[in-house]
Amino acid sequence: MSDIGDWFKTIPFITRYWFAGSIAVPLIGKLGLISPMYLVLWPENFFHKFQVWRPITSTLYFPVGPGTGFLYLVNLYFLYQYSTRLETGAFDGRPADFVFMLLFNWICIVITGLMMDMQLLMIPLIMSVLYVWAQLNRETIVSFWFGTRFKACYLPWVILGFNYIIGGSVVNELIGNLVGHLYFFLMFKYPMDLGGRSFLSTPDFLYRFLPNRRGGVSGFGAPPSRRPAAPEAGGGGGGGGMGGRHAWGAGFRLGDD
Repeated sequence: MSDIGDWFKTIPFITRYWFAGSIAVPLIGKLGLISPMYLVLWPENFFHKFQVWRPITSTLYFPVGPGTGFLYLVNLYFLYQYSTRLETGAFDGRPADFVFMLLFNWICIVITGLMMDMQLLMIPLIMSVLYVWAQLNRETIVSFWFGTRFKACYLPWVILGFNYIIGGSVVNELIGNLVGHLYFFLMFKYPMDLGGRSFLSTPDFLYRFLPNRRGGVSGFGAPPSRRPAAPEAGGGGGGGGMGGRHAWGAGFRLGDD
């Protein structure tokens, strides 16, 4: 247990709380301490009964069972791996900017979830973070099944296509990729590469609560096209997955509670 505690303390601050919440909330639902019906996103309950916690719990909750346990663990790994890499890489020393990215992606996913009557939002948010990492490290070579290797910028779409081939839902992955692309385009591509106006900026109140730390090596704000391979902590060549392999990413079918 001490080894697990020591490892948990090594997880970056923001990722640590997101990771812990993504374990605690499904566990609460699994043990029946709170009915899962109170944890998922129901638009009617949110709008008419003012159950304002649902957008948060639906992002952290996942129905863990015999048919979904492996998928849950895989996405939990993706959360840990790519959120850690972003927080300690491109956003190193800039916690407010990292939180703003999470908030922007989360708000877009919640709005989409309400419009499309989606109950579970964990996978879209994780995939949106994976997409941002893949674009900021687009020249990094990652590995997939059977030793296939490709640039990181293709990873989110390879996972989506793989899920479609094996018959799983791709809705969650697609929404996550599109939201991640929206953030990346508005924050980096449009203002820096295309010379457009900046539509996104981290609010000042986040800087007051989460001031920048000096000494961090950060590529945040640099045009990605001018940075062939952004350094990522712990993201050495081929570091795209467990043991250098990406074998997972199946989406969760809507309604498979």
